Amino acid sequence: MNTSAAFDKKIDRLGSNSFKYDMMGKLFGTTDAIPMWVADMDFASPDFVLDAIRERCDHGILGYTLLPQGWSAAIVNWMRQRHGWNVTPQQLGFIPGIVSGLGLAIQCFSQPGDGILVQTPVYPPFMSLPTANDRKLVINRLVFHDGQFHIDFADFERQVATCTLFLLCNPHNPGGRIWTIDELERMCAICNKYGVLIVSDEIHADLALPGHTHHCPGSFSPELSNNIITLMAPSKTFNIPGLSSSYFIIQNEALRKQFAAYLDRAELGYGSLFSIIAAQAAYEKGHEWLEQLKTYLATNIEYVDSFLKQHTPRIKACLPDASFLIWLDCRELLLDDHSLKHFFLKEAGLALNAGASFGPGGEGFMRLNIGCPRSTVEQAMEQLKVAYQSRF
Repeated sequence: MNTSAAFDKKIDRLGSNSFKYDMMGKLFGTTDAIPMWVADMDFASPDFVLDAIRERCDHGILGYTLLPQGWSAAIVNWMRQRHGWNVTPQQLGFIPGIVSGLGLAIQCFSQPGDGILVQTPVYPPFMSLPTANDRKLVINRLVFHDGQFHIDFADFERQVATCTLFLLCNPHNPGGRIWTIDELERMCAICNKYGVLIVSDEIHADLALPGHTHHCPGSFSPELSNNIITLMAPSKTFNIPGLSSSYFIIQNEALRKQFAAYLDRAELGYGSLFSIIAAQAAYEKGHEWLEQLKTYLATNIEYVDSFLKQHTPRIKACLPDASFLIWLDCRELLLDDHSLKHFFLKEAGLALNAGASFGPGGEGFMRLNIGCPRSTVEQAMEQLKVAYQSRF
């Protein structure tokens, strides 16, 4: 079992075909910066996942693979224990990834020209997938105040009334906002009113930080849950995104059959051998490890927040309810987005996600990944301090 000491261990990811590290030169124009952008963690995947993969490799044959009952049973038990949601094996199905699932849902449940609602600023594929599939991107811009995102419900209703699908990000990325039950029920009710299907990306659900609780709208009353397609995965939780281990939960039988049939037409409803093994091991054995991880992430977040307040007060950490991503409010630096990116990359030596890439409302912000050893976070903050003090 991993302990917090294991999270302190630095692992060299250069040359491992890591998107976060090995794409630095191409996308940032330099390799001389700390990569704190792509949303995977720099921690080793847990031993119980790696051991399960090794054990299967020792068998010697990596043949065509079925989705075993143990896979669905592990998900069912995990959902009940971690989220209080009683799902059945029949309501589950494999998808190649969360982003793939969003794209497939768009293709399956809408037509070219249909409106797809998203709430910006948001994870960029939410904006690119609708347009890439010849749909109309419709935006409900979130309101940012008191260090958190809030929903403009009057605008939400105006915009959703013109749409076929609503892509919900819960917890929201960026910002790590866990939507409240009241907020979720209100969005669901409005979507029901206009016959708009909800596709809910809940990939960060398991990473609700201490003191916070994630809410799955699929667990609400049948009146609301029958209009929801939930997409989840152990990938962020256990740092295994390279294994493509995502799945859907659909309680509405007609929607589930329609989506499963759509996946089957492209033979996409079957997981790879290692994605199945890893997901099952993670959900069967990962409770204690996950609690240790969340505690470690919370201490990293607290460190960053305290450091910024003391040394770089014009940069403010928007404390997340969930995940290992901190939304940095840099508007008081009075820099345009190009200058802001230059400051972090060239002056502070930090490769972050630019807030502007998350769409309207992201201007003047940056996204910082603290899913890494504390020593890396400390180094990053010291570099930021030096750059800040020399400029402001």
